[in-house]
Amino acid sequence: MAKTSPNPAGSTFTFRIDPILKSEFTAATEAENQPVAQVLRAFMSAYVARKKRKEFEAEAHRQSSLIASSPEEKEVMDWIRGVADTGEWK
Repeated sequence: MAKTSPNPAGSTFTFRIDPILKSEFTAATEAENQPVAQVLRAFMSAYVARKKRKEFEAEAHRQSSLIASSPEEKEVMDWIRGVADTGEWK
């Protein structure tokens, strides 16, 4: 299990990794003049952003399915059109 510890500049995240993968990853980051930690932080941020986006999309799908299955769908859609701010839509 990964360990985290408090640190004024952030937290430390310790985990095990295959030595070959570590060596190849380090070589790849060095070839791009990127610190390993910076690349890992970017990967982690992208992963969290993807997870949040998937959760948002799932909730939007749930809500639209609820509306679509409503017998008052036309009434609901008319209400949405009435309150939606479409000025910025393209």
